[in-house]
Amino acid sequence: MTQVETTVHYDNGYEDEYMMQEEEWDRDMLLDPAWEQQQRKTFTAWCNSHLRKAGVQIENIEEDFRNGLKLMLLLEVISGERLPKPDRGKMRFHKIANVNKALDFITSKGVKLVSIGAEEIVDGNVKMTLGMIWTIILRFAIQDISVEETSAKEGLLLWCQRKTAPYRNVNVQNFHVSWKDGLAFCALIHRHRPDLLDYSKLNKDDPLGNLNLAFDIAEKHLDIPKMLDAEDIINTPKPDERAIMTYVSCFYHAFAGAEQAETAANRICKVLGVNQENEKLMEEYERLASELLEWIRRTTPWLENRTPEKTMAEMQRKLEDFRDYRRQHKPPKVQEKCQLEINFNTLQTKLRISNRPAFMPSEGKMVSDIASAWQGLEQAEKGFEEWLLTEIRRLERVDHLAEKFRQKATNHENWASGKELILSQKDYETATLTEIRALLRKHEAFESDLAAHQDRVEQIAAIAQELNELDYHDVAAVNQRCQSICDLWDKLGTLTQKRREALERTEKLLETIDQLFLEFAKRSAPFNNWMEGAMEDLQDMFMVHTIEEVQSLIAAHEQFKATLPEADSERQAILGIHNEVQKISQSYGIRASIINPYSTITTEELLNKWEKVKKLVPQRDSALQEEMARQHAHERLRRQFAAQANLIGPWIQARMEEIGRCSLEIGGTLEDQMTQLKQIEHVIVAYKPNIDKLEGDHQLIQESLVFDNKHTNYTMEHIRVGWELLLTTIARTISEIETQILTRDAKGISQQQMNEFRSSFNHFDRKKNGAMETDDFRACLISMGYDLGEVEFARIMMLVDSNGTGIVSFQSFIDFMTRETADTDTAEQVVASFRILAADKPYILVEELRRELPPEQAEYCIMRMPPYTGHGAPPGALDYTAFSTALYGESDL
Repeated sequence: MTQVETTVHYDNGYEDEYMMQEEEWDRDMLLDPAWEQQQRKTFTAWCNSHLRKAGVQIENIEEDFRNGLKLMLLLEVISGERLPKPDRGKMRFHKIANVNKALDFITSKGVKLVSIGAEEIVDGNVKMTLGMIWTIILRFAIQDISVEETSAKEGLLLWCQRKTAPYRNVNVQNFHVSWKDGLAFCALIHRHRPDLLDYSKLNKDDPLGNLNLAFDIAEKHLDIPKMLDAEDIINTPKPDERAIMTYVSCFYHAFAGAEQAETAANRICKVLGVNQENEKLMEEYERLASELLEWIRRTTPWLENRTPEKTMAEMQRKLEDFRDYRRQHKPPKVQEKCQLEINFNTLQTKLRISNRPAFMPSEGKMVSDIASAWQGLEQAEKGFEEWLLTEIRRLERVDHLAEKFRQKATNHENWASGKELILSQKDYETATLTEIRALLRKHEAFESDLAAHQDRVEQIAAIAQELNELDYHDVAAVNQRCQSICDLWDKLGTLTQKRREALERTEKLLETIDQLFLEFAKRSAPFNNWMEGAMEDLQDMFMVHTIEEVQSLIAAHEQFKATLPEADSERQAILGIHNEVQKISQSYGIRASIINPYSTITTEELLNKWEKVKKLVPQRDSALQEEMARQHAHERLRRQFAAQANLIGPWIQARMEEIGRCSLEIGGTLEDQMTQLKQIEHVIVAYKPNIDKLEGDHQLIQESLVFDNKHTNYTMEHIRVGWELLLTTIARTISEIETQILTRDAKGISQQQMNEFRSSFNHFDRKKNGAMETDDFRACLISMGYDLGEVEFARIMMLVDSNGTGIVSFQSFIDFMTRETADTDTAEQVVASFRILAADKPYILVEELRRELPPEQAEYCIMRMPPYTGHGAPPGALDYTAFSTALYGESDL
């Protein structure tokens, strides 16, 4: 590492926090004589271990550094750099100048010196001198220690823990009491040089012997001077941490060469761990995709089944089953589909980051396959709901028409009952002239009545025809009854015509007629027909869907009531004719039992029908008012639903826009964007009760068979689709931000770089749709300093647009820029790491893998690594080169 790199690392990395803690080192601790004595011995020995390279030694640490000369020499030895020329005078200001040169050099290495001045060093201040030496040790002996993404003190502690982990009675948790029994020092020596001591013979209860053994071996065989006294460590409740750290750092540097193999093993473990994790994610994706596709395969035929039911109750049960599907069965599957897409994108991102080939799911289980199957499910669902509602409307209409047919058919059959027999009589053959005239007039009245019933027969036939068109389940009985009515009607018409001809022939022989009976018959028949029509209208069923339709019926009813006074006058006039007949009969001695020969209608019948009409009028009023109240209740349901829908619809749109703005912001960090999106997600989840309440109102509307709502443009389907889209969008956006964070952290990209990437992308995204076209991407690369020829640009486009769509997404842009700016593991690096473990052999043995790698990763390699086929290899040798290239998709095992 160069000097510039060291400074940047120290100013901006992990050591800055640690050095800030060291700036406030506890001076009261140095007042403890035991700690001060340990630091004096340790720091003096450490300085001499470096000064001896220049042929110089120190005896008294606070005295020998006062003139600054040996201090400057020490810094030159440990840094390998030249300091400014020292002042050779012996005056106090010469000494201060030399010490200041040394302190300036320390400061230039990124170290902040707090409360340490040249005057205090020149005056021999023990505390300040020891603090300065500790700062030098930290900067030049401990700072550059790095183990598994930790450095300095934490890195050194992790190194000690890793090296001593297999040894009994050793548990390194700190740099003081964990070293008092001496076993930790002996374990470090034995781990790297097992030939120097027999660890199995050491006794935990002999700390003095363990410490002296470790110190003597380190001094004699490892060229590590004795910096600590065993007696001081044992007799001090808590040995000085700085003295222990200084001495342990010498072991780290002495064994630095052995760390190369461990680093190589760690790299292999990391690569294999990533590969194993990716395989688990692939298996999980295949399982989830299979389950979701199987559910869609089972559900779609049910939604595509359009077999109609015969009754409204059966169709209502189908509708309730569909609601249960919407409320209970589908929502978990929507969440599974969203999670499946998130898992797929996360897996692909991890594969890109680790330079692995892209994951290709099994045939038929691609994300696009699932989306296509889901779209088919949605289409079947929409068609099924529309069919259900249409079928319910049809059955409602059919039931209404069937009841209307039964009423009209019954009324007509009652009217037609006996008419055939009457028309077939030949009573005119023995009747008197008066009776003949009466029979003729009676027949004319019947013809009038028959003509009046023509419309009713046509209505019955029209209703039967409509029931046929609507596929009424009992249409056979309807057709049979309608045919009987039509056949009888035709027969009545024929009989009526024959009787008229016979009466007209006889009429020429008859001359007398009773004008009053004739007039009664003529007036009573239409009035009777009017009353029958009125009764039928008053009892007629009605089906309305709006208040306006009810109001129209009420208005028609009011018009009918307005005609009642005129009808009452007609009734009284007809009764007057009857009274006149009675009066004449009494005046001329006619028998009271005389019967009107021209009409079968009696005054009692007219009176009864009139009373029935007057009774039916208020009943009709009540029925219309009840229907008006029901329509008002339906209107309230419409307004209640519309009030909520008109709030929820814009709210969903506002959240969609808010998510869009948040994903495009570049002012803050990705974590800030993630926080904002999590807050939005929390707001969305908290809003779910409003959707449920709207679903409840929609259910009430459907149960009331209300099918239209003029107060809002939003339907429940719109709200459901918008809500599902909102849930999918927030989940997908959070996943994209997580992917960007993962990419940034894995590739070592700073937040500033990410913001610059986003700014550049947004600047050249002319259409602001989250993608750049080919010309925009070329302009972006040129603005970033790329010298692009056609061949080079075509190569880059193959990286960012492998499908040839002509569009570069933001994620593809980020992947390209991170590949350009970051360093990742490659197949060559993994091969080099295996070569280190194999001691430069072109093959590796099973026992070497098991010795250098953790058991799980070692067995993983043994199971998948092919045999080595080269010359000179012992049996069981494995080909690590083929295995490494296969990991990155560069070859096939």
